[in-house]
Amino acid sequence: MKNTIHQLSDSPTTYRKLQINHTRNKQQDHTALMDEATAKFRYEDCQNEYWNPEEFSLLYGTALWQQSSEHQRVILNQLYWVAYYSQIVSAEIATIYFNQTSAAGLYAQEDFRLICDTLDLESSQERAHINAFRTIAKQVEQALFGELIFTYPMRGPFTETMVYADTNALKTWWKKIQLQYFGLISANNTFLACQYFTVRGVRTLNGKLVQHKLSNYYQKHPHPDTAPIPAKISYYHFLDESFHFNSSTILSHDVVTCLAPPTAFERLVANLGLVGCQRDHFHFSAAINGIFWYDPALYSKIYRVLRSPIFSMSDLDAKEMMRRCFTEESEGLQRSFLTHQEAMASYKVYVERLDYLWQRNREMSLMGTNSISQYLATQQKAFQRFNQHQSEDLQRFATNE
Repeated sequence: MKNTIHQLSDSPTTYRKLQINHTRNKQQDHTALMDEATAKFRYEDCQNEYWNPEEFSLLYGTALWQQSSEHQRVILNQLYWVAYYSQIVSAEIATIYFNQTSAAGLYAQEDFRLICDTLDLESSQERAHINAFRTIAKQVEQALFGELIFTYPMRGPFTETMVYADTNALKTWWKKIQLQYFGLISANNTFLACQYFTVRGVRTLNGKLVQHKLSNYYQKHPHPDTAPIPAKISYYHFLDESFHFNSSTILSHDVVTCLAPPTAFERLVANLGLVGCQRDHFHFSAAINGIFWYDPALYSKIYRVLRSPIFSMSDLDAKEMMRRCFTEESEGLQRSFLTHQEAMASYKVYVERLDYLWQRNREMSLMGTNSISQYLATQQKAFQRFNQHQSEDLQRFATNE
């Protein structure tokens, strides 16, 4: 680690920003309210209500949405909540770990206790968020399907953060190695400890855009006291995450200026981290606007939803519906692509002050190469493979019987 480092007290403006953010987050901490709401959740109390704005529903604006009954649309709206926050759980598990490794990289520096206290508070809040999301999601899916579909067993911080990614066993192994290595070196390197928050800030930005809209549903509810508890959880979560985003910005934009300029190795690691973020956020999903999932990895989940008693589709009908939803252009796909473009534009603004970044990270050029036409071409090939494998599986099942 380099020894050339200024104290935070040498930058009173930065220190004051950290103090204000930490103090206000402690004062407005929603952990107790979130725990209380989670303990009171009973699916039967809100099973007939929307939990998000209508457009934030699973497969909104697709052929499935167009032909669904009002009851089915309510279920799709609730399943968006379950699926969306399943992704947030994965991200927050990783955040808890990297908050601590980053704190280790900062703790030995003079005047850096405030940052470590901030990260401790945030990690505690993340644990409450995870408990709330999982408690509600598991109860909902057991009631609807008798099994878990989007909800998964608790995972470690080195698992692929993007739940439905374009990956395979080798890619997953390599990603795990990269995450483990970054945790190790950032725990002993102050610049890379701060750099983690550049990546965290970028990853949080898209969530901030979407979650603001989800939180507004609760705020604008005509009777907030009787609003569905999941909508209330969305609101509490957004308020906590607003402070977390502030922390990311201060650490990656202000605190980093108190450090010596990055070495060539540090610049390399920092840029590779943002390239990885662009790769994770390359895709956009017709199924769920606001999460950059790779839809072919989601096919089996959607198939199970369509075959469930909620929709009661035959094998042929379910696959035909999936073909229409994923391989044809729709309002839902257009909305998801627009969210992808808005996120990319906000990322560019967020990183424009960071002079150590490569041009392709400043311009988010990897994300920018995706398009609706490319999405459709990918889905058409992937769905053909899925359809073939499903038919082969059914044939084997029938033969074994």
